[in-house]
Amino acid sequence: MNSQQLNALLSNLTLEEVRAEKYRRSLREFTKAAWPTIEPGVEFKNNWHIDAISDHLQAVAEGTGIKRLIINVPPRHMKSISVAVALPAWTWVTQPHKKFLYASYASSLSIRDSVKCRRLIDSPWYRTHFGDKFKLTDDQNQKQRFENDQTGYRIATSVGGALTGDGGDIICIDDPHNSVEADSSAVRQGVLDWWDQAMQTRLNNPKTGAFVIIMQRLHEQDLTGHILANEFGDEWDHLCLPARYELGHPTPNRSALGFTDPRTKEGELLWPERMDEKTLTTLERSLGSYAAAGQLQQRPSPKGGGILKASWWVPWESEEMPNNIEYVLQSWDTAFEAKESSSFSARTTWGVFKYQGVTCAIVLECWYDKVSYPDLRRIAQESYEDWAPDAVLIEKKASGQSLLQDLRMAGVPVLAYSPDRDKEARAHASSAMLEDGRIFYPSSRKWAKDLIDICAAFPAHPNDDVVDTCTQAWLRLRKGWFVGHSEDPEDDEPVEKQRMTLYG
Repeated sequence: MNSQQLNALLSNLTLEEVRAEKYRRSLREFTKAAWPTIEPGVEFKNNWHIDAISDHLQAVAEGTGIKRLIINVPPRHMKSISVAVALPAWTWVTQPHKKFLYASYASSLSIRDSVKCRRLIDSPWYRTHFGDKFKLTDDQNQKQRFENDQTGYRIATSVGGALTGDGGDIICIDDPHNSVEADSSAVRQGVLDWWDQAMQTRLNNPKTGAFVIIMQRLHEQDLTGHILANEFGDEWDHLCLPARYELGHPTPNRSALGFTDPRTKEGELLWPERMDEKTLTTLERSLGSYAAAGQLQQRPSPKGGGILKASWWVPWESEEMPNNIEYVLQSWDTAFEAKESSSFSARTTWGVFKYQGVTCAIVLECWYDKVSYPDLRRIAQESYEDWAPDAVLIEKKASGQSLLQDLRMAGVPVLAYSPDRDKEARAHASSAMLEDGRIFYPSSRKWAKDLIDICAAFPAHPNDDVVDTCTQAWLRLRKGWFVGHSEDPEDDEPVEKQRMTLYG
């Protein structure tokens, strides 16, 4: 239809019919108009990135050049509303037969957006403009699945969830990874296997069907990284929208629509009306460099590399340790046996103290070796007697289980540690506290510098057992409100603590 024909059509329509025609033709306009219905009482702040996302989703729905689309965008930037709420409701205006399949890392998230979409379709606003196009069926009108009388449906599921044979014309994956678990290689691989072995076979028609993946980056080998590294990765359109503009970003935009990021200055913000400099800086500090690099910059590794950077450790220049240490924690990682091929048993001891009004921790000593269990038990007992820590943290694995029992029988205040994440995930989880300048080391001690070198080389360094003692100690200290992060709320609870006066 040319412009003259369109003008002739519009001239014969009522105002509401004109509006409906505008919304029907543009997902951009539909989303803006539907916003008060989707999020009542919340002001809509439009931005170019929302238009870009809408335009690419429209191309997917209309089958005009995009069948494989990845969108990487920071959280709280309208990604789920655009993909999971607006897209199916808009598509059904002209293609009510379309079948949608949605999956997120948690079924609660998929169902949340399914409910929002159904409420939009049931709303007076939607029925006023498009009520003659289709009706929702009564027998399939649930939170997880609803259908219309033109054979279209929208199904919500979770990554790894049962699909009972259902497929889709458009399959949308919205945040397939949990940010807490994405650093776990086992959990992450489970998502990739689910994608490779289950979801790629779910298109009703592989020739005409489409995939949309929208997510924040969480790891170099997350689903986005996995797909782009694949031999067919160049078949995907890719919108990469970092919170700060970054010249030479490692994953540049690739768009069949010819889209280019309109920003030109290094560091220019993506959505300053919603996330201004102060808000973004606070969020970056709260997340830490690693998490911020992925979730905000869509580049899941900091430019400087390294999870536990050497430059983040704060030197304690005095030969004397702080005279205000209030709490001492000893952290252990134990091996199975004293063989050349076995891992190290390792120990670090930490003191909690106030420095310039901020609660921090300093490493007091570090030990690691390959020893037999009788020697390990003896060393642990002697170390407790030397340092008299308030608590001894031991991971419940290998010889650690036996050590826990033996030390408890000897009256040592032992805390059992059962990690719910792998080594790398623990390092990521604890790195923000290190980066925040809360962790000190005695600068005159060679063993302390060796410890820092080992941590900086992780996960490539063979002695990751020492790193484990550090990360589990930091996580325990933060969880127990001994040492926090600058973005944590202040702790008002007093803690029983013990003063130390000597270095090891």
